[in-house]
This record gives sequence, structure tokens and C-alpha cells, in this order.
Amino acid sequence: MAEDTPPARGRRKRTRGQAAPSKRAVDYHNLRNPFPPQEVFSADQVAAIHETSLRTLEELGVKVLLPEAIEIYRQAGARVVDDMVYIGRDIVAATLATAPKTIHGRAGVRAKDLTFELGQMIFQPGAGAPHATDLVRGRRAGSASDYVEYTKLNQHFDVLQMLSPSVEPQDVPTNLRHYFTMEMQLTQSDKFPFVFSRGTPQVMDGFEMLRDFRGVSDEEFAANPHCYSIINTNSPRTLDIPMAQGLIDFAKHGQMTIVTPFTLMGAMAPITVAGAVTLSHAEALAAITLVQLVRPGAPICYGTFTSNVDMKSGAPAFGTPAHFQASIAAGQMARLTGLPWRSAAGSASNLNDVQAANENQMGLWGCVMAGATVIIHSAGWLEGGLSVSFEKIITDVEILNMIAELCAGANASADEIGFDNALSHVDPSGHFFASPQTMERYNTEFYEPIVHDYANFGTWTERGAQDANTRATGVWQSILRDFVPPAVDEDRVEGLRSFIAKRTAEGGAPPES
Repeated sequence: MAEDTPPARGRRKRTRGQAAPSKRAVDYHNLRNPFPPQEVFSADQVAAIHETSLRTLEELGVKVLLPEAIEIYRQAGARVVDDMVYIGRDIVAATLATAPKTIHGRAGVRAKDLTFELGQMIFQPGAGAPHATDLVRGRRAGSASDYVEYTKLNQHFDVLQMLSPSVEPQDVPTNLRHYFTMEMQLTQSDKFPFVFSRGTPQVMDGFEMLRDFRGVSDEEFAANPHCYSIINTNSPRTLDIPMAQGLIDFAKHGQMTIVTPFTLMGAMAPITVAGAVTLSHAEALAAITLVQLVRPGAPICYGTFTSNVDMKSGAPAFGTPAHFQASIAAGQMARLTGLPWRSAAGSASNLNDVQAANENQMGLWGCVMAGATVIIHSAGWLEGGLSVSFEKIITDVEILNMIAELCAGANASADEIGFDNALSHVDPSGHFFASPQTMERYNTEFYEPIVHDYANFGTWTERGAQDANTRATGVWQSILRDFVPPAVDEDRVEGLRSFIAKRTAEGGAPPES
């Protein structure tokens, strides 16, 4: 069924802001992008960007702060001077050839598994925010409670196909936080989970918890990824210790990384779209090369997050024309590699207003038209990632659902064209409300909104004249109130909690820098 509404319980009267039960059967989980990928640069210009990226790696090099990573590059033939690594184009080409073009992500149940490849379209909500906000409780430091609620909202909506690092639970100590986040992901959701790359001890804890809870062997765990992490390079041209270590740890164990240079035009990257994409491409190739040198065939996604800064304040800006163009260009570079790839939407607005909607939709459509496999920060992200808004999750999911509807395309069979069941039943100047085609389909033909209100002004006024933000509050409150977690094996839950208790008593695992 559509994920528009929480499961019904009894015959309780529907409250204001709560969506009506849907009669439509839809699948928003397995989406193929129906639009041909767009281009902003010519084939010659794409080739020039790629060539300049290779030249950048060969002549300018990448600063690598992890000695183990430096040694891996050195043994592959890269030239190393102190912590600068100069990677030859032959090394890059050889490693690109081993990187898988299709990756099968294993979730908690087979119905939630994901295929990462060009043409697929996977949405992930806003991630990594230190703050949460909503109209009821206001803006606040992210907490364990916020993390749990965010995970439940993510689980509820079918169109959000993978879990995200969401909001940082700052009331949980950093040496124990990874235990809490993994427990919540495994017990409150059955979707593809996220593991932070904050040092080998935390990563190994995460792998062990996940492997045991899923009941898979070491071999099964390594055969296909059961989780993923996002690895950000430090632009320009720096790969720091935890990120390099994360690439190595995930590659060794066959788990998926999404390498994502965060290149802001005019700040950490050249001010032009072409220059910023060139730098981003070079950094992505350097990270992909490291992963494949560690383990040829290890799952990795090409990634990019390129936008511009506001040159008056220096603040990041999102959903801008430059952001849109950079996403299109990144898609061209990703298709050059053949790898599944990640882009991002997002908003710099400070609250869920028209600016937030405009920015997120511009960024989102840039990703869609670019053919991004994974679209991160697609729902809920505000302040350039400093907060996630519960209302914005709802209003953004509305748009994601509509895009998901487009993925099914449009049929033009005889029944859809409707000569016999529609056109021939209505006289000139008549109406189609009572035609057989309409009567057969009126409950199921059109998308049913979760927060948009199509009532006329009078009806809307009688209902309380609520704006979309207020209605969205009622929707997320209703979802959380009626949330039912997926069925889990209680013995595995007990085993997970015993492991966490044991490791907590041992002092946990502080993040490594």
C-alpha cells in the first residue's frame, strides 16, 4: 500500500492534519528514473574535465594524512613525497575497471534490498544535522529522542529507501553513540542502514552488531554490502585520517562507501562550475582508486556535492542555478566512469518556508535530471545542514512521492485511451464524472497528497485555515503516535543489547581523529 498514512487502529475518527486511508497500491521503493539524463557540457568539454582531473592527480597530487593509505598508493606505483601522493592515470584507469557498476545492498528484509546502478533512483532524507526543529518544540540540539523519531519517519515512508545519519544525538556520549544509533536502526527499521566512519574500533563494532543481528556469516556479510557510509574528502585535495581509514575498513569488509567531495564554488573549489566539477572529479577518482587498491571489486559509489557560496556572506547556498548545473555536470562525469553515483538536494533557508521549498526542489530536480542514483538530503534539510525540520520532512516527501509517481510513466492502452469506456459515453458539452472509466478508477487513478490541501477557500476556512506547515505537524505527530516497528527476532535483540552492555562496560570506542 502507499505509505501516505500510518496503519489504522480501530475506528478512531480521523483528526485534522491526518491523511485519509489510501485505496491505491503503489511501490515507491524500486524506482527507475524515467527521464533521459541531461547535459550541461559537450562531450569534448567532459573529456577536457576528465583529462584535467587526471593531470591534477598526476602533477598537483592529493594530500593524504593516513600513513596506511599512503603506503597503499605507493605500492601501486604512485609517487609519494612526504604526505603528498601523485597518482598516475594508468593507476586510476586500472582501478576504475575493477569498480562494480552494479551493487546489491542487503536490507533487513529482501523487499527492502536496493540495487545501486545508473538508472536507479534512491532517496535518502537529510543527514548529519546537529540540530532538530519543529513547530511544537522549536529548534534544539539533536537528541536521542529526535534520532529515534527521525528513524521512525524514515521507516514509515516507502519513498525514503535507505536510512541516513539523520540528526546527531548529542545527549549520547561519543564513545557510545554508535551503539545507540545502530540499535535504533536495527530495531526501528528494516531498511539499508548507515555506519559512520569515525575510526576502526567504531566501524568494527558496527559491522559486528549488524552481522550478528542479521544472522549472516562473515562470508555472506562480505559478499554484498549490508550497510554504507559517506566519505567526504576535505576539499581542496585532502584525504584526512578518519575518512581514509573508513575507505580502507569498508573496502576490506565488502561494505559500500559513497565518496563525496564537498566542493563549494568560490570557497573550497574554483568559482566556476567547470573548475569545481574538475576538482570534485579528481578527488572522487583518488578515493575510488584507494578503495579498489585495497580490494578490487569493493562496492563504491561515485559522489558529488557541489554548490556555490553566497559571495556577500561566504555562507553555503543550495538550490541555485550553479548547484543545478553542477549536478548535471557531475552526472556526465559519473556516467564516464559507469559507476552508480550520489548527488544531493538541500536548503540554506532557516525555516520551512517558500525559500526552503524552492531551494530543495531546484536541487532535487537537478539531481533527477542528472540521473543521480542516490539523492541525499532530499527531505527535511535546513540551514545548509545545521538542522532537520520535522515539518519539512513531510512537505518534501510530498514532492518525492510525486516524482515516484512519475517513475511509473503513463500508459496508452485502449482502456486508458477510453474510446469505449469514456469518449463514447459523453455527449458534447457533457462531463466525464459518471463515465464507466471514471467510476472504475476514481479511487485509484490520481496521487493522494499527504499534506497538500485541494479544498476550496470556504472548505479550507471551515477546517481551520491551516497552512501546510501546520498540517505537516499533524501528519508527523500522527505517524509517530501510530508507529509500529518491523517484526524482529527477540533473541537477536537481546544479543544486540548484551553486546552493547558488554562494550559499554569496557568503555566503548571513542571516535578517532
